[in-house]
Amino acid sequence: MNNQHSLNPLDDQPVGRSFLKYLIPSMLGMLLVALNITIDGIMVGNKLGSTALAGIGIASPVYTLFVAMSLWVGLGGATLYSQNMGAKDTQQARTAFSYSLTIIFIATLAIGVTAFVFRDALVYALGANAETYPFASDYLNVMLLFGFVFTIENALSVFVRNDGNPNLAMMAQITFALSNVVINFVVLYVLDLGVAGVAYGTILAAFLGLMVLLSHFFKKSNRLKLIRIRWNKKIVVAIIIIGFPSFLSEVGLSVFTISHNRTLETIAGTDGVSAFALLNYVHSTVLLTFLGMGSAIQPLISYYHGAKQEEKKRRTIRIATATALGAGAVLLLIMQLAAMPIISLFGNFSDSVTGHAENGLRIFVMAYLFMGINFVMMTYYQSIGKVKMAVWITAAREMILMLVFIAVLPRFLGVNGVWLSVPLAECIVLITIVIYYKKQAMRERVLPMSS
Repeated sequence: MNNQHSLNPLDDQPVGRSFLKYLIPSMLGMLLVALNITIDGIMVGNKLGSTALAGIGIASPVYTLFVAMSLWVGLGGATLYSQNMGAKDTQQARTAFSYSLTIIFIATLAIGVTAFVFRDALVYALGANAETYPFASDYLNVMLLFGFVFTIENALSVFVRNDGNPNLAMMAQITFALSNVVINFVVLYVLDLGVAGVAYGTILAAFLGLMVLLSHFFKKSNRLKLIRIRWNKKIVVAIIIIGFPSFLSEVGLSVFTISHNRTLETIAGTDGVSAFALLNYVHSTVLLTFLGMGSAIQPLISYYHGAKQEEKKRRTIRIATATALGAGAVLLLIMQLAAMPIISLFGNFSDSVTGHAENGLRIFVMAYLFMGINFVMMTYYQSIGKVKMAVWITAAREMILMLVFIAVLPRFLGVNGVWLSVPLAECIVLITIVIYYKKQAMRERVLPMSS
């Protein structure tokens, strides 16, 4: 075992300063990625129309699945990496890094090629109809074959951030976002290549982001090194278990998208699906904002946990939850005041589409009061190894409770029942977190006294 006892900046830096050091670049990077997604939607909606937008929305769960794979392995490995760096075990940290990149490349390439063989059946299973199939198919085919570029770029970004370089991770996100906007503008408005061209443009932008991340390996401060690995079941299982909540979270986004698409197709037809595609572009922006908060605390909590710095862990989570609550309240206010101007950015659609979208957005955004805190607490429990609680938070809010509500509420409330399913699920999950956290705090106070 190779132990390294050199001082890490996190050892003596104030918690508030460390939080800001990671929060600002994480939030800026995520916001730019979110802006990129929104601008993409605006360009596609204005150039190709609402049906093309719906087609991309139908195919988007496949993109989400690739992101899920990268976060599953990337965050699982990065958490182990930071915990081991906190414990001053550099060799074990590098082993976790090497295993993670190897696993993510092989797994996502194999999944993409296998799914490509069954791509036609997959498109319809995702909710396509005769109108949306051509657009969904064009987008899906590209993503299945080249989606591994996302997984490597996304996983490496997590490790670079955990290696003390959140600014470079942000620069990679900026590179991806800006280049994607430029490339897709050329693809749509100059070359007129349609939906498939948009997918290729996004892949190319991710590759450019990957090139930025690789510059980390030429820095003196770099502690990430690929080393020769031999099969070690214990490390692989640890990566998979710790990272599973992140995978589940991204899969939950696919469940969210598919369930809403299929339910709205039944209740409101293509107009309902198009309205949801508009809402989902806006929602993706908010999700990435909250994900930025989680990305900020994960390296800190993992390192403090490995270094057994309990008070710093508690202070970090207090600051993060307060930040999430404030951000959720601001986002809720913005969405309520500017629902129609935001929707109109995506193009001129029928009254039916805009009506569904405005109504849905005003109801749906109530979830943001709870969602940010739920994101932060899921990341917290994942980072300290309480995986069961992290899994509960993710599965309940994005699958179990949401699916129950989306199956039941529309029978009584119609389309409004669809829009209410997520806010209700988020609220109930937050209540369970508060109960669990208080019980844990009481148990920790009692144990020292009894010992």
